Amino acid sequence: MSRWLKAEGDPVAEGEVLLEVQPDKAGMDVESDLAGVVLEIRVPEDEMVPCGTPLCWIGEAGESEPEP
Repeated sequence: MSRWLKAEGDPVAEGEVLLEVQPDKAGMDVESDLAGVVLEIRVPEDEMVPCGTPLCWIGEAGESEPEP
């Protein structure tokens, strides 16, 4: 993970870019599969995590994210 383009509390549209990742050679953007509000960012910038790790929680404003 390289850099978040959204912060907790920011609205996000389906297909909107959430973050930029920098694998070994070429960078790429990661788009949201959902529309809503970024409720929690679970992986800080520049932290390496395995593929498939949940990076953030998106839901409705005021909604509580589930416990990990």
